[in-house]
Amino acid sequence: MDPPDTLSPGLYDYDLLVIGGGSGGLAVAKEAAGFMKKVLFLDLLAPSPRGAERGSCSDIDSIRKFLQQASLLRQAIQDSQKYGWRFKQEVLHDWSELVQAVQGQVRSASLELKRELRSCGVSHLNAHGRIVAPRTVEVTDVDGRKRRLTAETLVVATGTTPQCLCIPGETEYCITSKDLLSLPRPPGRTLVVGGSAEGLECAGFLSGLGLPVTVALTPDLLPGFDQKTARKIENHMIVAGVDFLYRCSLSKVEQTKDATSAGDSAAAPQQGREGTLRVTVISKEGQTLQKDFDTVLVAVGRKACTSDIGLESVGVQRCRDSGRILVNERDQTSVDHIYAIGSVQHGRRSATGLSVHAGKLLARRLYGGGSVLCDYTCVPTVVLTPLEYAACGLSEEKAKLTFGEANVEAYHSHYWPLEWILPARNKNSCYVKVVCHIPDHERVVGLHIMGPNAGDILQGFAAAMKCGLTKQQLDATVGIHPGSAQVLTSLTQTQRMSEALMVRGNC
Repeated sequence: MDPPDTLSPGLYDYDLLVIGGGSGGLAVAKEAAGFMKKVLFLDLLAPSPRGAERGSCSDIDSIRKFLQQASLLRQAIQDSQKYGWRFKQEVLHDWSELVQAVQGQVRSASLELKRELRSCGVSHLNAHGRIVAPRTVEVTDVDGRKRRLTAETLVVATGTTPQCLCIPGETEYCITSKDLLSLPRPPGRTLVVGGSAEGLECAGFLSGLGLPVTVALTPDLLPGFDQKTARKIENHMIVAGVDFLYRCSLSKVEQTKDATSAGDSAAAPQQGREGTLRVTVISKEGQTLQKDFDTVLVAVGRKACTSDIGLESVGVQRCRDSGRILVNERDQTSVDHIYAIGSVQHGRRSATGLSVHAGKLLARRLYGGGSVLCDYTCVPTVVLTPLEYAACGLSEEKAKLTFGEANVEAYHSHYWPLEWILPARNKNSCYVKVVCHIPDHERVVGLHIMGPNAGDILQGFAAAMKCGLTKQQLDATVGIHPGSAQVLTSLTQTQRMSEALMVRGNC
C-alpha cells in the first residue's frame, strides 16, 4: 500500500531526498544536513555505453580544465623557445598517460566526495530513484533490488546528457564528449558535430594536441553567447588549423574497410573497430558530400535526464522538447513539495557555480528561515577553448533586443597580452566587450572577455556587475600594469564607431 500524500513530519523516512548527482543537488543535500535534517542523496554512478567512468558535475568541469591545460602546454612549449628554453630531446605527447592521470583524479575525487557526504551526515546510495507516488521514491540499486522510501521534500538534480542526431550509424560509431577519455588511443582525424560550447572545447583541445579536427556547425556557433565574440573564437580556431563545415547536416555514419584511408595505424578508429568512418554530409543546397574520419564526436546540445524518474506520475510539468522542468522563482516545480536545481531547470543558464549557489539558498529557505532567492540574471560563465571566452550578463544582441538598439552602447577593444609579444603570437586575437544600458547611467549589463585566463579575469568584474557597475566606475578603476585585465578600464572605442569606420573603408 502506497503511503498517503501527507504524513506527520516524523513519519517520513527522510526530511529531504535528492534524486541525481548534479552539483546543485549535492549543495542542497550538504546544506540541509547542516541544519540537522535527515537527508538521502541518490546517484547511480553507472559508466557510459563506451565505458567511460562517470563523475559528478564538478568532476566534469575539472576534466574540461585538465584537457584545456593539456592543449595550452603544447603552445607554452613552443613559446618557451623565444624565452631561451632549449630541449635535449623531442617533446612528444602520450595520450594514455593523460587519460590515466585524468581518470585517476576522477576516481580520487569520487572517493573524497563520499567521505565528505559521510562527514556531513548525508546518506548516499549508488542507486536510481523514480517517483512513484507523492513523497514516495522507488529506489533501485546496481543489482536491481528495489525498495520504496518516503521524504517530506524531494529535489530533482539529475543534470543533462548529450543530445543525439538520430541518424544511421550514430549509436554504433559516434562518441560524445564524456566518452573521449575512454578511447585507448588518440582519436586521430576527428569530426566534431556541433558548434556548442562543449563541441568547441573538444575541438580546441584536440587541435591543441596537434590532431586534425573539423567542426560541422550543426546548427549554430555558441548559441546564447555574444555572436560577434563567438565569430572571433571561430576565427582564432581557423588560424590554429581547425576546419569548419557550414550550413550542413549529417545524414549517416558508416564504417569503411580501408584502415589506411584516413590515417596510419596510430590514429586508427576506436572501440576496437577496423577501418575508418565515412560521414555523409548534406549541404543546405542539397548537395551530398562524403568525408572520412577516424572519430566522430557529437556535441549538438544537451537534454535533461528527466524521462525515467517518474515526474509524470505526480504531475510535475516539463518542457516537451527539452525535458527540462518548469520552476518558479523559488526553484519549485508545479508540485509544491518537489523542487528542481541546476541544468534540469527550463529557461535558465546552466553553470556549476550557479547550481551550487542555488542549492545552498534553497536549503536555507527550506530549513534555515532564509528568504533570499537565487539571481539567475547575471551569471558568469566560461568556455574553455584554448583561447578562453568568459561572459557575464547579456550579449550585445540580447541587450539590444531587451532595451532597444538606441539604448545600448557596446565598448570594445582587441588587446595583446604582454607574454605573447616575444613569441610574436597573433596581435588581434584577444578581445573584450562591455555592453552598457545608456539610460541607466551606462550601467554594465554584459561583459565579454576572450583571452588567456578569461574566466579568472571576469570573476571580480562579475561581482562589480552585481553591485550595479557603470561605465564611469569602470573608467575610474585603476588598472593593474602589466596585466591583461587593465584593458577593461580604458575602453573608448564603441561598436558604432567601428561600424562607421568599416562603412567608410577605414577599417
